[in-house]
Amino acid sequence: MDTYKTIKNNSEGLYKDRGSKFISLMFPVSNEEEIKSVLQNLRKEYYDARHHCYAWRLGADLKRYRVNDDGEPSSTAGKPIYGQIQSFELTNVLIVVIRYFGGTKLGVPGLINAYRTAATEAITKNEILEKTVNNFYELRFNYELTNQVMRIIKDESANITENTYEDKCLLKINTQQSKSVILLEKLNKILNLEIKFITSY
Repeated sequence: MDTYKTIKNNSEGLYKDRGSKFISLMFPVSNEEEIKSVLQNLRKEYYDARHHCYAWRLGADLKRYRVNDDGEPSSTAGKPIYGQIQSFELTNVLIVVIRYFGGTKLGVPGLINAYRTAATEAITKNEILEKTVNNFYELRFNYELTNQVMRIIKDESANITENTYEDKCLLKINTQQSKSVILLEKLNKILNLEIKFITSY
């Protein structure tokens, strides 16, 4: 799977029920360090809130995720938030729902509905993007091979991110993961071309 859905920017939603206020905040994120930093900042900003419940998911394979009820009854907050991330098929996102308690208990069904609705509010106010997972490569070759290399890059619609043309040329390129097999097959037929895989994301 080399395409995935994520969000464009931060967004905010709000849900109220029997005096309790649920503020939902959504962020595009790329790693757990970033998530920790956002959570720490929110705890400082909303220091007087009763609960900071959240869910996140990372990676195009959709396998890395976490939910947190932050003191609410088990599975009444983090899971409903995560359920909306799943429903919209999103990844590389963090949703935090901050609750200010209004004095009246909502019960398990009420809590589940509140956290789910608040999360949905933040999602629907954002812009959903479809992105591709790309493989990144570094190519080194003698100048006389330039035309051959460039023809293949053009034919396979690969992107050039950096180039240096001297006696020994250096190109940094990337292509959608699903297209990389054909690209490499063609490049590997060129003698004296060095190909180094850098990363994929």
